[in-house]
Amino acid sequence: MNDIANCAVSKLLKMGFIVSFLLAACTPATATPQSSPDQTPVGDATPAPYPGDTPSPSQIDAPLVESPSLTSVRFLNPLDGWGVTETQIVRTNDGGITWYNITPPGLTETGYSAEVFTLDSNTAWVQIPDRENYYTSGFLYRTTDGGITWANIHTPFTASDIHFLDADNGWALADLGVGAGSNAVAVYQTSDGGSTWTRTYTNDPNIVEAGNSLPLGGLKAGIAPLNMQTAFIYGVIYSSGTVYLFRTDDGGVTWEQVEVPLPPDAANYELGIDAGQMRFVSAADGFITVRFVGDTYRLAIYVTEDGGRSWALTPTFIPEGGSADFLSAEEAVVYNGNQFFVTRDAARTWSVTPPDVKFGEVFAGMDFVNPAMGWVLTLDPNNHRSLYRTEDGGATWFPIVP
Repeated sequence: MNDIANCAVSKLLKMGFIVSFLLAACTPATATPQSSPDQTPVGDATPAPYPGDTPSPSQIDAPLVESPSLTSVRFLNPLDGWGVTETQIVRTNDGGITWYNITPPGLTETGYSAEVFTLDSNTAWVQIPDRENYYTSGFLYRTTDGGITWANIHTPFTASDIHFLDADNGWALADLGVGAGSNAVAVYQTSDGGSTWTRTYTNDPNIVEAGNSLPLGGLKAGIAPLNMQTAFIYGVIYSSGTVYLFRTDDGGVTWEQVEVPLPPDAANYELGIDAGQMRFVSAADGFITVRFVGDTYRLAIYVTEDGGRSWALTPTFIPEGGSADFLSAEEAVVYNGNQFFVTRDAARTWSVTPPDVKFGEVFAGMDFVNPAMGWVLTLDPNNHRSLYRTEDGGATWFPIVP
């Protein structure tokens, strides 16, 4: 087959995938638990056939990347997504079938050291540590045209959890060091898209103006802002086995503790909260997932309906822990290493879906845009990474980056 024919066939295949995305995005997923099918080992799933009668999205003005080895992905909708490899920032506008290299000029190392925040298909930030000046310096790359051009900004912090509320206003929780169950941090704000940052708080005792309303003790997993006045810092306190949760209503100048109720047997478990596992999906509604590790491993889910002033423990623990993705005030998806759990009533009840692909220990992350459509990253013992997609809530999977 000549090059022209090859190109035509490739185009038709991509067009077919797009139809599937568009149909899935408009079709409600069923919440009925499904019986366990014969499971297929990872790598043997076969993509379903699709008709090729829908035009492909416009090509992004950037070099193509064949089968990128993704370390993380973030999809904004069924088509638009951002990804990170060990050396590149990449983007897709056809649901992960085609990827483009949009790495900022001069950036050669990304992977797990890159902190990426995506606001929409055009606007994103990538924070890279300055390893020569740890804790006090970093490099922030910002794009407003989908990665075609980038601004390179120096930041007064190195490793941070960055969240933007819009193209201009954002927060950063900077890590200033961990030791003996304590974690020094600094809180920063920006109102110009990250070009400049103002420190509003630090609890580092080595800094003269350090405050004491945000205790040094406890490990801080991240920051979850509601607006430029109100935000939460969350994590765990190992010494007392409690959830670390503090709230500010004055832009980070002062902080107050928020109580999180624990189950009666909490003393028998070690608690853990990962970065990104507290999320607000509206001004009122939010979730926190807490790992309880002891004789058994389970995941507890807390919900708020009053903007985080109070939190309630939901009635069902997810067995074997898991990775959670919160989609709306009512909807969430959790994978516990064996099955997918889907809720449509704010974690009060769950439907269980056994997948037809055994991800098991090769599971490396997931991202859902609605209860039906999601992606799973895998990492096998040979350090090979793949990207799988589902359109039926996790029952059926097929590789789109094999």
